[in-house]
Amino acid sequence: MKFGIVPVNVGVQSAAQMIAMAQAAEELGFDSVWTFEHVIVPHDYESKYPYNKSGKMGAAPETNFVDPLIALTAIAQATSTIKLATGINIVSQTNPLLLAKQAASLDFVSGGRFMLGAGIGWLREEFEAMGTPFERRGARFDDYMVALKKVWSGETVEHESEFLSWHNFKSYPLPVQRPGVPIHMGGNKGRIFERIARYGDGWFIPGADLRQLPGQLDALKSALEAEGREIGEIELSTIWVPQMGREMLDGLEKLGVERAVIMPSALGGDGGPEALKDFARDYIAG
Repeated sequence: MKFGIVPVNVGVQSAAQMIAMAQAAEELGFDSVWTFEHVIVPHDYESKYPYNKSGKMGAAPETNFVDPLIALTAIAQATSTIKLATGINIVSQTNPLLLAKQAASLDFVSGGRFMLGAGIGWLREEFEAMGTPFERRGARFDDYMVALKKVWSGETVEHESEFLSWHNFKSYPLPVQRPGVPIHMGGNKGRIFERIARYGDGWFIPGADLRQLPGQLDALKSALEAEGREIGEIELSTIWVPQMGREMLDGLEKLGVERAVIMPSALGGDGGPEALKDFARDYIAG
């Protein structure tokens, strides 16, 4: 089992703190650092956060959400081997050409260590603040997945759709990783398995449940078969913390989950490098 940490960019009080966590994780044998993304945190919102019974995300409006791509670029320059991942970025509310350029550039400056965690989004108020329609965000996401890969191909881009009109250009540098930056999709609802099968390289599983996961994996396998692909092509990651128990960790591994992403705040103490050291001693060193 590989281990990552998340979020490396939220609630930090300085760039030095963020970088020190990433450097400690790399030194201790963690394979990746992950970010969360919200451009804004409204004081109040009607949208329902889908992964918490309260319907609210656990962050006050004053919480530092360092932009994920900027945070990971800073970390890239202070590390050498650890993978850098967004978990997840809200692709449907952003400019996809700018995202394609930023993702390729981050993969370039990091020497091919970037993974783009991509999601559709749930916070209508954030979409409105970004000037992007909340409606048809799923269709927009699908279109953007196709368009991103065209930009990363190195070929002349031609893409005419309901949402985009791109013609007769190239965008360099290309990602170091070929054919492009790996895309890890987050979510467990709607057409997520079809989307992973068509466009994805990984599934970031929110709130993995050992009772439900086998059925979800069967659905993913069926979707992959329809696209001529196999489950071995998809890297499976999920959040896990020691309080969930080693039995659950073993169960996830038996089901094919390859990476457990831990939240340092759940490790006790200040959740800093020392907490990571204790975790690594118990779960990674051996």
